[in-house]
Amino acid sequence: AITRRNESPGSMTGREFAKLIYGATSPYARTVEYATLANINRADLARFYQQSFAPEKMILGIVGDFDSQTMRRLIEAKFGDWQPSSQPQPGLPPVSQANKGGVFFVNQPQLTQSNVQIGHLGGQLNNPDYPALSVVNGVLNGFGGRLFNEVRSRQGLAYSVYASWQANFDYPGVFTAGGQTRSDATVAFIKSIRAEIDKIRTTPISADELQYAKDTVLNSFIFNFQDPAQTLVRLLRYEYFGYPQDFIFQYRKGLENTTIADVQRVAKTYLKPENLVTLVVGNEKQIQPPLTSLDSTVTAIDITIPAPTKG
Repeated sequence: AITRRNESPGSMTGREFAKLIYGATSPYARTVEYATLANINRADLARFYQQSFAPEKMILGIVGDFDSQTMRRLIEAKFGDWQPSSQPQPGLPPVSQANKGGVFFVNQPQLTQSNVQIGHLGGQLNNPDYPALSVVNGVLNGFGGRLFNEVRSRQGLAYSVYASWQANFDYPGVFTAGGQTRSDATVAFIKSIRAEIDKIRTTPISADELQYAKDTVLNSFIFNFQDPAQTLVRLLRYEYFGYPQDFIFQYRKGLENTTIADVQRVAKTYLKPENLVTLVVGNEKQIQPPLTSLDSTVTAIDITIPAPTKG
């Protein structure tokens, strides 16, 4: 995987963009290298296991057709003498945006198109504004969204274009927008996406857009209940991260209650043009006008894979 990690422009873009947002040494972005992999020995694995796998750190969930008392006896027989761990679990590191703004570039002379990712730090699922941010996402994204209609269909600047407000259970996700475009359309593509981000912050959306975005999310709810195991996994996650068991229904209610004013409020509050990081993976010679027309300083990123150490 290390050897082949630079074969896909899309994976390159996602990997390097995560480093720009979270920082290269963050557990949410750091990259495995030959040296770090070679540095792991059997004692490290045993220590990690003893530290991480313990009854007080586990949640057991079972779903199916069985007798509850019989199942309880079986569980107690198998796990009843499992002793707690004496080793503390390390806490999660704080998250802050490593780069606030800036244009970054990975030169790939063999490419005939550019992969672009634009964004900044996002938020967590337990933010009360997350349902409204999902509607913002629905307005911008998808086949009926503004980016598709404007950037791809009307202006013809994109092979693919998207936006996504990502949120996680216990640490901030990332707001991203981007896609793929012709090399000679790269700068225009970036400017057009930025313009749509500005527009949704400053101008109220239409009632039709609101309904379309809400319906898109609400109509997908059925896929959260396709089988009992899916529901079990969701409930275990809520338990683990301290979310209410009806979180998914609270989220649905929040979506249903989102107004046009809510959309503009959260877009203005959470979408921060001044913090947008722009990453382009493409052919430097074919990107005309150059990326310096966006920012006088364009930072090159070296994706050379460090060779494995000998011996």
